[in-house]
Amino acid sequence: MNTGRLTPVLATRLVPRRLSPADTLRVGSAGLRVRPTRALLSALGIAIGIAAMVAVVTISSSSQAAFNAQLASVGTNLLTVTPGQDFIGNSAPLPVDSVHMVERIGPVKSAAATGSLTNAKVYRSDHIPVEASGGIGVLAAGLGLPSTVGLKMAAGTWLNAAQERYPAVVLGATAARTLGIDRIGTQIWLGNHWFTVTGILQPTVLAPELDASALVGWDAAKTMLSFDGRPTEIYARSTDSQVVQVSNVLAPTVNPQNPSQVKVSRPSDALSAKKAANNAFTGLLVGIGGIALLVGGVGVANTMVIAILERRSEIGLRRALGATRAQIRTQFLVESVMLSALGGASGAVLGAAVSAAYAIHQGWQVVIPPWALGIGVSATIAIGAFAGLWPAIRAARLAPREALAGQ
Repeated sequence: MNTGRLTPVLATRLVPRRLSPADTLRVGSAGLRVRPTRALLSALGIAIGIAAMVAVVTISSSSQAAFNAQLASVGTNLLTVTPGQDFIGNSAPLPVDSVHMVERIGPVKSAAATGSLTNAKVYRSDHIPVEASGGIGVLAAGLGLPSTVGLKMAAGTWLNAAQERYPAVVLGATAARTLGIDRIGTQIWLGNHWFTVTGILQPTVLAPELDASALVGWDAAKTMLSFDGRPTEIYARSTDSQVVQVSNVLAPTVNPQNPSQVKVSRPSDALSAKKAANNAFTGLLVGIGGIALLVGGVGVANTMVIAILERRSEIGLRRALGATRAQIRTQFLVESVMLSALGGASGAVLGAAVSAAYAIHQGWQVVIPPWALGIGVSATIAIGAFAGLWPAIRAARLAPREALAGQ
C-alpha cells in the first residue's frame, strides 16, 4: 500500500439549474392556479379599466364613421342666410327677391328659402286648445328646398307646382310624431284652415329646424296665411371648391346696402364642432378608464404582496433547494404579468363585444381599431410588470432560513 501518495478528493460544485421559458411560465402560474378566485378578483380591476377604454374608443370610432358617412351623403357645401340685426338691435328682414339674387352667384348650383309664419299654429284638429300647439312651427317653403338641402321623404311626396297654391302641407319628422301622424292624406288644422298632409320628411341632418315644422307652399302661405313673401332663411348649395368664396359674397349679394345685417353660416361647421366636442368627451372617458386601470394595477401589487407573505415557506424551500434570487424574482414577476394579462385580454374582449353590440343597436358600422386592443393589452402587461416588480424583488431578498422559519 502506497501511503506516500495523496488520494485526490473530487470536489463537486452545485450549479443552479436554469429554468426554461416553459418552466418559468409553469412556476409563475402556480399561484394563479392555486388561488383562482383571488386571481379573478384581482384581474377584474384591470379588466374593467381596459373594457372601459376599448369600449369608449370603439364606440367613438363607430360614431365617427357613421358621422363621416352621413356628412358625405349630405355634403359640406351648403350655406344658410338668415336675418341679422340692425344698428338698434332689431331683426333686419331679408329682401323679397333674396333667393333670385343668390341664384345669380356663379358657383351657386341651387338655392331655396323658407319663410316663418309666426301667427299660424298647427293642431291635430280644430278642437285642440289654442295653447296646445306642441311647439310646431309653420314655414312657407320653396319648391326647390328638397334638392338644395338634401331632404328625403319618409312618406308621400314633396309639394309640386300645383299643390303649392292649395292647402297642402309636408310635415317634418318631429312634427309628424308630435301630431301622431304616420300616413299621408290626413287633415290637420293649420292657421284656421284644414290642410291635407301630402308628405312626411325623414330627419334632416343639416337643417334640424325643419324637423319640427309644417311646410306649406309659398303661394298658399300668401293667400291663406297672410305671408308677406319675405324669406327668413335661405339655403344655397354651391360648388365644393368655391364654398368659402360664395360665403364671402352672400351677404353683400342679399343686402348690398347693409351686408352687415345678414348672417351667413355653414351647417356642416356646426356638425364638425359637435364632433370635436364628442372627441373631447371621449378623451375624458378614456382618462377615466386609465384611472380605473391604475387602480387595478394597485390591486395587482397588493395581491402580489399578500401572496409573498403567505408563501414565505415556499420561497424558503425553493431557495434551500438551490433556486437563485433571480429565479424567485422572475417567478413572481411572471405571475404578476400573467395576472394583469388575464385581466387585459378579458377586458379587451368584453369592451369590444359591448361596443359592437351598441354600434349595431344604433345602426352604425362596427369599427374596432386594432391599435386600441393592442395598446390596451400592452398597457396591462406594462402595469403588471411595474406592479409586480417591488413584490418580486422583496421575495428574492428573503433569506432561506428566515423564510422557512416564517419570520
